[in-house]
Amino acid sequence: MELPESFKQRMEQILGSSFKNFEAALDQPAPISIRLNSSKIFTEPDLPKVPWANNAFYLPERPQFTLDPLFHAGSYYVQEASSMFLEQALKQQVDLEQPLRVLDLCGAPGGKTTHLASLISEDSLLVANEVIKNRASILAENVAKWGSGNVVVTNNDPRQFSRLPDFFDLMVVDAPCSGEGMFRKDPQAVNEWSEENVKLCAQRQQRILMDVWEALKPGGLLVYSTCTWNESENEQNVAWLAEQENATSVKLELKPEWGIEASEYQGIEGYRFYPQQVKGEGFFMAVLRKTGDYEESIKGGRKKKYKVIIAGKKEQALVRSWFQYPDKFEWLQWGEIISAIPASQFEALDELYQNMHVIYAGTEVAEVKGKKLKPMHPLALSRHLNKNEFSIVDLELEQALKYLRKEDIALEGGGSDWVLLQYKQVPLGWAKQIGNRINNYYPKEWRIRMELPTELPEISVVK
Repeated sequence: MELPESFKQRMEQILGSSFKNFEAALDQPAPISIRLNSSKIFTEPDLPKVPWANNAFYLPERPQFTLDPLFHAGSYYVQEASSMFLEQALKQQVDLEQPLRVLDLCGAPGGKTTHLASLISEDSLLVANEVIKNRASILAENVAKWGSGNVVVTNNDPRQFSRLPDFFDLMVVDAPCSGEGMFRKDPQAVNEWSEENVKLCAQRQQRILMDVWEALKPGGLLVYSTCTWNESENEQNVAWLAEQENATSVKLELKPEWGIEASEYQGIEGYRFYPQQVKGEGFFMAVLRKTGDYEESIKGGRKKKYKVIIAGKKEQALVRSWFQYPDKFEWLQWGEIISAIPASQFEALDELYQNMHVIYAGTEVAEVKGKKLKPMHPLALSRHLNKNEFSIVDLELEQALKYLRKEDIALEGGGSDWVLLQYKQVPLGWAKQIGNRINNYYPKEWRIRMELPTELPEISVVK
């Protein structure tokens, strides 16, 4: 790989004698790693583990994920291993049993969002934001596929979060950066790199951090990360924020065998990932705690006017049995769509709707048209789905892929019921059986677009 000269000089200064090993590592294939969805996959694969994250594994080679129905079902997420170190910040510094309000500020396409959703409690609320509209739609799709049911997807500029002072217990800012750590995975990143771009990124990161800082509660944690190595986008920015806001650096415990390198800059503890030392891409992370004590304001009763609309008793009665524990949820209605969110987070959700542009929240359960009900696709993928309420058909690989291409498939039997289609006992989506044919209700915008090969490979990422 031909590296920019000024980048090489800087990395030689940082790495010293290990620079040649660093250069050699960049010419090696990038590792492939996945993180399992423990609400859908209950057996552990016989694969090498990512050492700093549970339910995360390395694959020997990159399969054609598009041809694995379990990938589309949200059974696992293909995520870069280094970025999974986020798990250590939460497990070491946060009481994950408590209900939390969490922000993933730069959420798309969904790796850290789905990781956070797997770590926090069911009655917590995770806000996954993405400023670019079409990327926010991709984020919402991946959130729905993961199926945790306590995530809100927003499409807002970071500065708009100042409307929510002292709202979040935890913020994750995986900041847009110069992408030095992605050189191996994305050769285009090498061509786009420049010293000027590094400076622009560092300035933009400072603006982002200041824009969202007010929304973090006193005593709350900010996890800052980039996929780059220069100090100006990493330690220097975190030190700058700490000085501006009198925040304190949080130290994490590392195991020597992980190969992660701890850094220190003006009292800021940082964690660096180099490809010659870890099985992963370039990554940096640091954790800050906001100083001060949080005092919750006392509000008398519920507000008189809510933007969030609670579904009527008749509508709720139609769908409550579709959830395993319906009393834990508040049932909402937007037009003809009924959704469910954790009941404990109703007030927080309404505050989000009052102040932010929300594009997806909780679990979309059903569309009501008069006396008729249409189950929504996110319900099929939800961890809260009560399968006992539906007819279920398990598909073979070819059938499953045709369904995911939104093609017609044949099912045995007859009737006029909604059918939950599965692959290896993991739900894929809905079909409506009408006599001896079915209507395919897989979302058109999610469908597989590639032509299926004549011989289908059996993808065995997870059994």
